[in-house]
Amino acid sequence: MSSEPDTTGSEPVGRGLYRGYYVAVVVFLSTGLSIGMAQYSFGEFAGPLQEEFGWSQTEVNLSLSFAFISGLLAPLVGRLSDRYGTRPVMFASLLLIALGFAIRPMISELWHWYTFSALVYAGFPGATVLPSGKMVGLWFPETRGRVMGAVTAGNNFGGITMPALAATVISVASWEWAYVSFAGIMFALALVALVVIRETRGDVERERLRTGRGPLRHGAGGSMLGLTLHDSLRTSSFWLVLIGLTAAMFTYQGVLTQLRQHFGENGFQPGLATAAVTIIAAMGIGSKLAFGRASEKFSARKATAVSVALQAGGVLLMIAPGGAGVMWAGIIIFGLGFGGLGALIVLVVQETFGMKEFGSIMGIIQLASIAAMTGGPWLTGEIHDSRGSYDLGFAVIVGIFALGIVTLLLARQPRWDPAVPEMNDEPGDTESTTEPGRTTASAD
Repeated sequence: MSSEPDTTGSEPVGRGLYRGYYVAVVVFLSTGLSIGMAQYSFGEFAGPLQEEFGWSQTEVNLSLSFAFISGLLAPLVGRLSDRYGTRPVMFASLLLIALGFAIRPMISELWHWYTFSALVYAGFPGATVLPSGKMVGLWFPETRGRVMGAVTAGNNFGGITMPALAATVISVASWEWAYVSFAGIMFALALVALVVIRETRGDVERERLRTGRGPLRHGAGGSMLGLTLHDSLRTSSFWLVLIGLTAAMFTYQGVLTQLRQHFGENGFQPGLATAAVTIIAAMGIGSKLAFGRASEKFSARKATAVSVALQAGGVLLMIAPGGAGVMWAGIIIFGLGFGGLGALIVLVVQETFGMKEFGSIMGIIQLASIAAMTGGPWLTGEIHDSRGSYDLGFAVIVGIFALGIVTLLLARQPRWDPAVPEMNDEPGDTESTTEPGRTTASAD
């Protein structure tokens, strides 16, 4: 008879609620509200800013390109997270985001808009991808795909609630007060994170025993298993995954932030355009849960390829002729694929390279995402200003999606944990280690 606890069925019997759930809720809010405020709500502020300051769409969009700050800082933040822990990094990151929103009402020049946007993006690595990846892997090692789907559904919660909050405050008061509201929420969340987040192996062991979950197996959820950053860089899989995920991330700044304006230019009234973006966000909740479960049954890389393919199909329909019916079909298909991506990006890195130096490896992936963060809004903004439409810019991004799908499917699984055969996609579909049992990968 196996001595392993059953963690796949009913809730384990124990005293009180497992602390991991509180941690998951904080990470859910940190990730979701950050993205909901900075990305999903962007379109709500674009019009008022253009009207008040006379800026062009390209000038307003260029603030999104300052997301490259997030990419530049991600390796450093990842290393700090690996060395000093997620809690202090997360607290400081949320404070930076709160400050970036709090001082936006003071803008009077375009460079102010860019500077304060850069400040918000400086807080992104430590408030979004890094804490979700590390905390879910630590507290929920047996069901990380499903829990990651649930946690990153916070993105969609933010996408549903924050544009509505922004639109309401802007209509009742002003865009300045909408940003102040955002700042207050993020400051409060920073204080909550400081109290709730715990991340040592001892914390997890005590909680699992207290709630009847049993002890962690060797390395599960901790920093024992996986490749180092140095060893990851020596595999072809690292570079294929990096290209694939970077291509996929063009959807965030190149497509999502432009959709409200695209809908308005194609006959949607302002309320309906906002509702369409909200529907995409709402669909993402189910999409993340489904893709998170699929990543446990299959490969996270394959699930990501499906997610990106659905987005490509949805974008093509949203720029195709045919009226509102075709547009809505594109919205639905895009939403089905888009939602799952937020969970899958982290799961691909965890699955392929493990948790040993997750923060550092994820930081390099985010550094590469600068291409998407800056290239996406610049591409769509320039084409929109020159042609009066997003159609060509979106078509180019579909081509980028296709490249990402191919590279993700070409990536193989490095064998960094021979004791866990389920980590291998298929027999023979791995990059072998230099010695059996060592957590190193071979160079190609």
